[in-house]
Amino acid sequence: MSEHRRKPPQPQGGGRAEARRGQSGSSSGRRAAPRGATGSPSDSYESDSRDSGGEGHTYGSRAEARRAAQRGGGRRAGSTGPGRGRSTPPGKKRIIDYPRHDKEGWRRWMPSWRLATGLCITFFGSMVAAAGIGYALVSVPDVAKTAKAQNNVYYWADDTQMVATGGERNRQNVNIEQIPKAMQNAVISQENKTFYEDSGIDPRGIARAVFNMARGGETQGGSTITQQYVKNAMLDDQSQTISRKAKEMFVSIKVGTTVDKNEILKGYLNSAYYGRGAYGIQAAARAYFDKDAFKLNEGECAFLSAILKGATYYDPAGATSIDPVGATPEANKKRALTQMQDTLEKMVEYDRLDPAIRAKYTKLPKWQNPRSNTALSGQIGYLVDLAKAYIVNNSEETGITARQLEQGGYSIYTTFDKKKVEALEKSVTKIYKKNIKPEERPKTDTHVQFGGASVDPATGAIVAIYGGVDATKHFTNNADATGAQVGSTFKPYVLAAAMKWGVRDPEGDPVQAQDERTKVSEKSLYSGKNKLKIKEYDGSVWQNEKGKQWEQTNDGDESYGTAPDYKIDLREAMRDSVNSSFVQLGVDVGLDKVKSSAVDSGLLESSLAGTNYPSFSLGTSNPSAIRMAGSYATFAASGEQRDPFSVKKVTDKDGTVYTHKTKTEEAFTAQVADNVTDVLKTVVEDGTGTNAQLEGREVAGKTGTTDGNKSAWFVGYTPQLSTAISMFRYPDDESIKNRQFLKMYGTGDQDKIHGASFPSEIWADYMEAALKGQKALPFPTPEPIGEIVNDTPSPTATPSPSETEEETPSASPTTSEPEPEPEPSRPTQTETTTCGVFDFKCEDDTGGTGPGGSDAGGTDGGVTSSPSASQSEEEGTNRGNGNGNGNGNGNGSGSLFGGPAG
Repeated sequence: MSEHRRKPPQPQGGGRAEARRGQSGSSSGRRAAPRGATGSPSDSYESDSRDSGGEGHTYGSRAEARRAAQRGGGRRAGSTGPGRGRSTPPGKKRIIDYPRHDKEGWRRWMPSWRLATGLCITFFGSMVAAAGIGYALVSVPDVAKTAKAQNNVYYWADDTQMVATGGERNRQNVNIEQIPKAMQNAVISQENKTFYEDSGIDPRGIARAVFNMARGGETQGGSTITQQYVKNAMLDDQSQTISRKAKEMFVSIKVGTTVDKNEILKGYLNSAYYGRGAYGIQAAARAYFDKDAFKLNEGECAFLSAILKGATYYDPAGATSIDPVGATPEANKKRALTQMQDTLEKMVEYDRLDPAIRAKYTKLPKWQNPRSNTALSGQIGYLVDLAKAYIVNNSEETGITARQLEQGGYSIYTTFDKKKVEALEKSVTKIYKKNIKPEERPKTDTHVQFGGASVDPATGAIVAIYGGVDATKHFTNNADATGAQVGSTFKPYVLAAAMKWGVRDPEGDPVQAQDERTKVSEKSLYSGKNKLKIKEYDGSVWQNEKGKQWEQTNDGDESYGTAPDYKIDLREAMRDSVNSSFVQLGVDVGLDKVKSSAVDSGLLESSLAGTNYPSFSLGTSNPSAIRMAGSYATFAASGEQRDPFSVKKVTDKDGTVYTHKTKTEEAFTAQVADNVTDVLKTVVEDGTGTNAQLEGREVAGKTGTTDGNKSAWFVGYTPQLSTAISMFRYPDDESIKNRQFLKMYGTGDQDKIHGASFPSEIWADYMEAALKGQKALPFPTPEPIGEIVNDTPSPTATPSPSETEEETPSASPTTSEPEPEPEPSRPTQTETTTCGVFDFKCEDDTGGTGPGGSDAGGTDGGVTSSPSASQSEEEGTNRGNGNGNGNGNGNGSGSLFGGPAG
């Protein structure tokens, strides 16, 4: 073919310029060659990934352009990325490439190791910088400026000052040379074994505490001795805030790195709180051992180290005013001994104590109960303790915690009437000095104690208490819980329950019997027969699991009423304190209702014992004198119940912090309460309580005496004032092991102590003075109540014994004094028994059963004679009032139902 016929192909679309423009466009990678362009199909497989973006590449032909277009992967129109699902690389490099541009799916959101490392370095660097700044900014606080003491000022009811105390620091700083090395080692071994090596804080301890709290385990302190010293003596802020904790940590590090370790240890031991108002080791040594700190031995040092865990729960004297259940002397002694032994073991383990020396101290050291503040002598200490306990125990209302109260600065306005407090103390002292002669009669007149409380029925205010001979000598407040059972002073609650709810229908269905009731009139007839067999509500005789029946006895084995049925009305039964009548009445009403009656009137449920056994109606429980006075005040107020209280207002430098608001609840209708009062008037006018009569005034009240003659009570009231007086024998010497209530046969040169004797005499003498100048007011006239219930004798009742002749209170028993039988510590009064512990309704030759029991019940003060001491031992006068649970709770051995006298 001739040369001239072979023409090169012309660019399509109009000339060379257009072709150049096409090539230029192709090189940008933005235009794809049209499908069908010339070139081998295999060319598409020859492409590589030299430039996925196509920048800077010039295609040599349309085939290359087409292949370039095919390499684009069929992107949708408008796609600018190099591949499916990927974004276009950033125009310039980012400082933090997140989310990551070159990853797909979830990987885009995962930080790279470079990014994670950078963040960690930044975070920890910031923390170090912040710590450095914080450390640089804090300084070691001046101890002298932040440890200033403040008093709490207590006022009488008339707003005159009683005493300034409670918030001051009983502290005397001593040098490190005066602090025994054993004390230093004990604290270090128990609290912070790395004290001499750490920098003021213990990171591992803090981490351990946080870990334990996070997993719900027991909270564990992470504080070093340095931190505790800083908190106690340098930071005038005990709040549990993050800012305060952070400040404590920085200050602790500063102190730990700039202050000598011995100075820190000395400061801690001189500022720590050891309880009993004692701050510092010197004050603590005086408070617990009455010696200087440098004289403390290794055991005493370990003991005081244990006290630092918290005096409320480690002081062996107990703190029942703060926690009546958890801080008893017995529980605290056990905790203190365990902690003391643990400290000694650690001292040996860390080579801080010779094992031979450690072996000498296996028991608690001999401690005492001194008070350092003489301003708290007499009754003042008891009054202050009572007011403090009220504030702390009601912190949800007062807004004041124990720690805040310790810091001081409060003005506390109490309800205590100075004249009434002095009058009550004077009356007790007068009767005691006149009758109790421990030097002349050491076997019968030693360890005699009295307690008392007086409450205003209109408000519930506690106007006076008698806690003991002297708050600086006798540590326990006898107006508060003592463990002394109340005996027959409990019977008014049985009568109130019968009038409020009624007795159950003996013919009714056992299930429906709770609703089928008949309210009782005081004219209702019940058997006063001695050795009465107690009936269930359906008429069956109460018996134990062996089928043995129980016979309820009265005081002196006396029957009341006329044979053969011996019926007496409830007024007469209350007047003469007849056990058999009230035990049967309690069963007929239901012991659950009797319990509700007592609680509704103001007694604490925790003080009630033997609630499932008929003897419950005879006073197996042990409420405090304060609660008994408050409970009887409910009857005086025609059924309106108000809890006793001792603080009416608290103020601080900023104004009023707390004001008491009286809460009134209806325990009984006026009809019920006034009828009970009318019956109790008979007790004072013509019954066991005649010693409590007041000239020109109406008085209602009840006597009570318990088994083994171990406690005696009189609780009574006028419309304006309710007062309870208790008497018992109990050793006040902590060194005596297994202390127990002692019998009062022969005490005060009397055959037997009744509530009608010394307690009622004190009551009358005090009330004359307390009510002097006040107008005599009558009780409300009661409206008739209930129906006359006639209790039918059980057909299985045993023949009644012949009625015994009444004797005067002066009838002499035998002169022999029974030895007290074994019993547990103060809260209970149990004796040995001829019956098994759990055989609570067993019947023996003496007529006694089961543990516990009261002294055969009865008359308290003059209607019949009391049994002699030898009779008590030989004939089962300790037959009654056990709580049926193997405890007895203060009323000796013998019968389950014998019950307290009068």
